[in-house]
Amino acid sequence: MDRSSPKMLRLYGTAIDNKNKQFHQEEQPTMTSYEEKENTRQQTFELIWETQINAVFSDVASVYDKANDFASLGLLKGLRRRFIASIDVEPEQRVLDVCAGTNVVGIELLKKQPTLDVHAVDRSDSMQRVGKERAARQGFDIKGHICDVHNLPFPDNHFDAVTLQYATRHLRVIDVFSEIKRVLKPGGGFYHFDMLRPSNRIIEEAYCLYLKGCLKTVSWAIKSGPEAKACCDYFVDAIRLFYSTEELSHLLSELGFNDVTGRSLLGGTVAIHKACKT
Repeated sequence: MDRSSPKMLRLYGTAIDNKNKQFHQEEQPTMTSYEEKENTRQQTFELIWETQINAVFSDVASVYDKANDFASLGLLKGLRRRFIASIDVEPEQRVLDVCAGTNVVGIELLKKQPTLDVHAVDRSDSMQRVGKERAARQGFDIKGHICDVHNLPFPDNHFDAVTLQYATRHLRVIDVFSEIKRVLKPGGGFYHFDMLRPSNRIIEEAYCLYLKGCLKTVSWAIKSGPEAKACCDYFVDAIRLFYSTEELSHLLSELGFNDVTGRSLLGGTVAIHKACKT
């Protein structure tokens, strides 16, 4: 049955609600619970992740940052500044920006500390082309790598800091976080910034309703291609089957990170996390 049919969409939404209720009823989810939820996310979204997401980001690469600013009602720039301010870096350290997109974070880090050795990884060549041109225009050199971020092409204990922002909803979280921990040096910091699922059910429903209308408006305004338009419902469903601030903090601890902090913003719709590898 076509997933876009009304009956399939109802079944799909019910499955997400049931899995969320089961997961959130646990006072303190175990690692097994996280693994089961990740399996559900993968089974639900794998086809989109493998066949559509790259086309979506290729389609919107040139207007990606403007579209995000519009969708966030102009709040994203301020939130990003808070994220950058939370990142501790020293001169000449080696930094990895995972799912770097158009290199916005890497550029801001180089403005903050110009002697950093910044590497960027992303699966979208189109997004990285935009990012490379943007960095070059501002006189910065960011070393780009096109790869599957679930298998980072770097040795163990290689980076002083790793960042990941606005992409985790489209990834196998346990796999990516484990890879990030592997490439971090002991004492290094992992900094995460993303849209999350609000823990308050009323806020979650209002947020998803806003997102659904906003995504369709933005898609029309930037003249998105058919791939991006077809994924509007997916972007909302990806939030609904994602994690709250507290759940993501607990998962980081379960994966062996230390000194984990999670700062919830805008009613839990976004959060900034920091974790260390010892």
